[in-house]
Amino acid sequence: MGSPVHRVSMGDPWSRHMHPDIASERHKQSFDVERLTNILDGGAQNTALRRKVESIIHSDPELSLKDNYFMTQNERYEAGVQKKFRIQMLARRLGWSEDSSELRYAYRALSGDLALGLHHVSLKALRSLGSEEQIAKWAPLWDKFQIISTYAQTELGHGTYVQGLETEATYSAATQEFVMHSPTITATKWWPGDLGRTATHALVLAQLICSGARQGMHAFIVPIRSLQDHSPLPGITVGDIGPKMGFEWTDNGFLRLDHVRIPRENMLNRFAQVLPDGTYVKLGTAQSNYLSMVVTRVQLLLSEITPLLQKACVIAVRYSVVRRQSQLRPSDPEAKVLDFQTQQQKLFPQLAMAYAFHFLASGLLEFFHHSYEAILSRDFSLLPELHALSSGLKAMVSDFCTQGTELCRRACGGHGYSQLSGLPSLVIRVTASCTYEGDNTVLYLQMARFLVKSYLQSQAPPGSTSERPLPQSVAYLTAPDLARCPAQRAADFLHPELYTRAWAHVAVRLIKDSVHHLQTLLQSGADRHDAWNKTTVIHLQATKGCTSCSQGGPVH
Repeated sequence: MGSPVHRVSMGDPWSRHMHPDIASERHKQSFDVERLTNILDGGAQNTALRRKVESIIHSDPELSLKDNYFMTQNERYEAGVQKKFRIQMLARRLGWSEDSSELRYAYRALSGDLALGLHHVSLKALRSLGSEEQIAKWAPLWDKFQIISTYAQTELGHGTYVQGLETEATYSAATQEFVMHSPTITATKWWPGDLGRTATHALVLAQLICSGARQGMHAFIVPIRSLQDHSPLPGITVGDIGPKMGFEWTDNGFLRLDHVRIPRENMLNRFAQVLPDGTYVKLGTAQSNYLSMVVTRVQLLLSEITPLLQKACVIAVRYSVVRRQSQLRPSDPEAKVLDFQTQQQKLFPQLAMAYAFHFLASGLLEFFHHSYEAILSRDFSLLPELHALSSGLKAMVSDFCTQGTELCRRACGGHGYSQLSGLPSLVIRVTASCTYEGDNTVLYLQMARFLVKSYLQSQAPPGSTSERPLPQSVAYLTAPDLARCPAQRAADFLHPELYTRAWAHVAVRLIKDSVHHLQTLLQSGADRHDAWNKTTVIHLQATKGCTSCSQGGPVH
């Protein structure tokens, strides 16, 4: 921490001076910058509020980020915890509630470089899967940090395939307790953030066993460390998994359970209950216990994944303005790198994608809010569509943001390889998003099943039992087929509707082709599971085309 080198800081007087090349570019804009800012923020009042919060955060020396790249992993973790609780103290003093815009802007101003992210993920899971009584009991403890929790789903042997989780929760009617157990080494919970050193409780996803029958994956609140001295409780083996590619401020950990007993009331029971005698009562669908993953996936798009590409674009474009290299003509001074067409071709598509993904994620969030209240009230009609959209769009957005962020880094030459550019840390963080909350290939294929089912539904003959309205996000499957591009003149290509129709045309052709391949195999006598496996590559291509169609038009 005591390096003798001079560290660039926003506190240095010269660092606040605008470079003349930046100033000249900003005087050339052909649009109202403030109006665009207001649109991105969701209104002028939100812009004013964001700037107010950022001013508070940036003026607080305890929240400074200037030493981050000079810290050890342990120092990053400790700084992340300190900043987290500093933010909580500010929020309490200033009256910012847990779900407020102020707190969201505060986290954004700190670039997410805070500990205890999974504490909030597990709280959202509690609010999604817990009954009103359970929320009333546990949420205040979460909110006040009287307990610190993590969301323990991923295991050493299973991640995205939730049905394969091996951790068991066996109900004992004699004691009215669940016995939580890791029966194999691969059942070890592995990767949950905040688990390695910090969490006192874990929201554990486990296979429920009651009255001798397996009932699938359910969520359980499990105390793992003493609230007196923070030592592991009996039957608990817990620790840090060690060095990672990034996320140095997060203590990703492992957890093994050796016949740990918890009260019956610790199973989250909004959608399923176990009665005192061991009777299992289903109150939702088989998919309803996955709601917490859908919640996290949707919110990550707007709060974590897309902003990483946005930041990379800002850094790379600004760098390309102030960096001069070579000449456009022999007699000219060296040109701004951004004036070269090749640099524009690298960066402008990434910038366009950053805007597209922002509005796409905003549209998905609106659909989520519309669906979420209905799901909590046990109306599950929109859950399959919400699950499919959140899966496919998370996969597509994280894929493109990862590629785009790395391209921005390369576009800055050697300086892009320096940690101080900010770009390597963005690349590392966005790369992780291709894996967490679901491996992208698996998520694409989950959406593919939804698309195949929707396409077959669209082809059902009139009057058949299969004929029913399509989900709105795939209504394009019944649109009239385009024999040719409808554009008649060059000006027609300036209308966004043309591109929306073109993407819809591509999406329909791709999904039709993938269904044809699947049905051909089935008609030849192939087992349906084998037929699906042999057509997954073409389903994957079709799904990517269909998610791009969602990008071309409103999700809902």
